[in-house]
Amino acid sequence: MSAPTVERTRTVVTDAPVDPVLTLRGLRRGGGDPVHRTGPDGAIWRGTRTPEGVATVAVSARPADGAIEGRAWGPGAGWILDHLPGLVGAEDDPAGFEPGLALLERLHRRFAGWRVCRTGLVMESLTPAILEQKVTSTEAWRSWRELVWRFGERAPGPTPFPLWVQPDARTLAGLPSWEWHRAGVGPQRAETLVRCARVATALERTVGLDFAEVERRLRSVPGVGVWTAAEVMQRAHGNADAVSVGDFHVAKSVGWALAGERYDDETMLAVLERWRGHRYRVTRLIELAGITAPRRGPRFSPRDYRAF
Repeated sequence: MSAPTVERTRTVVTDAPVDPVLTLRGLRRGGGDPVHRTGPDGAIWRGTRTPEGVATVAVSARPADGAIEGRAWGPGAGWILDHLPGLVGAEDDPAGFEPGLALLERLHRRFAGWRVCRTGLVMESLTPAILEQKVTSTEAWRSWRELVWRFGERAPGPTPFPLWVQPDARTLAGLPSWEWHRAGVGPQRAETLVRCARVATALERTVGLDFAEVERRLRSVPGVGVWTAAEVMQRAHGNADAVSVGDFHVAKSVGWALAGERYDDETMLAVLERWRGHRYRVTRLIELAGITAPRRGPRFSPRDYRAF
């Protein structure tokens, strides 16, 4: 019988309240995400792959103490706890953000505990972001679950439910075309994922670099565009200014929230310029509030590449 996995803990005390549930929600890929689940007590459980190995981390808030507690198991437990402040957004500084509009003032107060997280793990965010390119969330999340279940591994420790860790870069780089097809991933996204997996070590080294250089390096990989780079920088690098240009919903939602009209990307960027340095903060607050432009026309039907 193998030895039980040792639990390690760390407590982070913050000057202002930080809500890990709100903050970490942006890492979840749908309600059935096998690497991100909510426990019966409200703790957030994540299976993750660190430079030191796989880990499970359970994050919970202690509002009375102004503290956030992390419990971790597995070879990567020490690494994930070392990076706990960034993960929960305790290192994000919204002090320079000036909402300037009544709506944003209200949302800033309503979601006061939300922060921009920084996981420090590039492939962890890049893999699902590429799966979400130019398809519906339903399609992308179905493929995500397939890849995790079939090629990932069970997260370590005494998890209260099945929890998984996504496949490593070497596994993704070696998947044959029929396995991508079986997971419902089209050829273009599959090829982009393989290219990224082959240079994963170099991409992981972008953490801590200037954001302009991070974007340049991410976008140097064919198939990684401005939208994908922004989605990664928001999560892995803690970039509060990264705007998801090219998103099917973001520009429309921002326009509807701020002006009662649908923006295109060009208009959205022009309007967001006044909040440069915090443009992602603005778009995420609107997203957290659930503000969306009214739909026009029939809902787009998800495709299943496995049937092609």
